[in-house]
Amino acid sequence: MAVTDEAIERIKGMIVSGALRPGDRLPKESELAAELGLSRNSLREAVRALSLIRILDVRQGDGTYVTSLDPQLLLEALSFVVDFHRDDTVLEFLAVRRILEPAATAMAASRISEQQLDALANQLDKLGTDPSVEELVACDLEFHRGIVQSSGNSVLCSLLDGLSGPTTRARIWRGLTQEDAVSRTLHEHRAILAALRDRDEEAARSWATVHIASVEQWLRSTL
Repeated sequence: MAVTDEAIERIKGMIVSGALRPGDRLPKESELAAELGLSRNSLREAVRALSLIRILDVRQGDGTYVTSLDPQLLLEALSFVVDFHRDDTVLEFLAVRRILEPAATAMAASRISEQQLDALANQLDKLGTDPSVEELVACDLEFHRGIVQSSGNSVLCSLLDGLSGPTTRARIWRGLTQEDAVSRTLHEHRAILAALRDRDEEAARSWATVHIASVEQWLRSTL
């Protein structure tokens, strides 16, 4: 194992074991290096690497701290990696969304409040019946984000947020080239909302699956 990798594993071990907790300040560099039996250089590289993936927070003049380790913060790294996808992997990201998002939508059916349902309905009403493709995609992102947040699972919400980059481009491309894409999307959004109002988990799951699968099916036929 490379020295830096070993340093990363040692710090990770301290966090996993509870020796370092969210918000804790790390000991001084010289003390921590001695405690872990590492060189200060390898420790410094490990800290830099862990700060890039939001495990540690280096504050100039104040020291290094363990972050909140909140799933949304940690999964920012996923979004960064996803941005480097190749176009031919968009279908794979959509396939993952097709697994996760219907499950989250079904979970939301029993948890979402009437106030949240009204907010989603207002969002769709404001969009109207003839939005631009860009407006529709922006609304689509917010609509599904609102539903997934209501599932009560922050990890699921962060994962789906991280997967939205490449699939967004696919939705825009579809809207520009497929004649009935806008009207179909509006219809599917209304159907998902109706299922949520009825507290019907299986109908919500089914409509969410149809919604993502229609983009996936169209994209598969064009590639």
